[in-house]
Order: sequence, then structure tokens, then C-alpha cells
Amino acid sequence: MRKQYHFRPSERGLLAWDVDRLILLTKDAPRVSVPLAAIRELDEPFWFGEGAIPTCRSVADHARLIEAADLSFPIILSSDGRVMDGMHRVAKAAMLGHVAVAAIQFEIDPGPDYVGIDPRELPYDEDQS
Repeated sequence: MRKQYHFRPSERGLLAWDVDRLILLTKDAPRVSVPLAAIRELDEPFWFGEGAIPTCRSVADHARLIEAADLSFPIILSSDGRVMDGMHRVAKAAMLGHVAVAAIQFEIDPGPDYVGIDPRELPYDEDQS
């Protein structure tokens, strides 16, 4: 799996969570079923950001990732219900007509792994494309 981070803006600068660590922190947590209607990111510019204009190539890249998404893995939600990992699984569930998706939700969010670091400066696997 490609190295991924969850980003969230803050007054302290951009916060970044290592998704591998989020998965480890939730590996024994109970799963819940979350209605897709509760996933706010479905109706927000989640992947491309405010004001960004997605190219056909970037849409195709996400379509490929959506198709490959494995719905047997739960998504990870922050304590306020925001997607921290699994948006391609959410999109796949929506495309397949599901009404809910398996999720794990933090009661208290873990601290970020990085604060105020440009995403291009974060460590990624060497073989990431």
C-alpha cells in the first residue's frame, strides 16, 4: 500500500497523521456501521481541495483507486466523524449503492504526527509513484 497521510488545517499549521499509525491504533477497536449520508466528505472537495480544478488524469487516478478499494477494511473516523482514512472505500460504497460503510471512530483523536510541515517534505516510501 502506498504511504498516506491524513491532513487537516489548524491554527498551528497543517496537521498530518500517518495513516499506518492510525490503522495500528484502531486494529482492535470495534467496528460500527456508519450511514453514507453521515459522511460529509462525500459532498466536499476532499481530494482536490477548495478552488482546485481536477484534471481528467487525476479523476482517472482516483477512479482506479476507488475500483481497487477493499470494503472489507473499515474506514477510520475522527472523534467528530470526519474521514481520516478510507475515502476511496466510501466512494466505492456509494457507487455500489450501499447505504452504510464499516467504520472505526476515535473517541479521542490521537495527536498528529507532524505539525506545520509541507506535505511534500513528509517521508514517503521510495517506490511510491
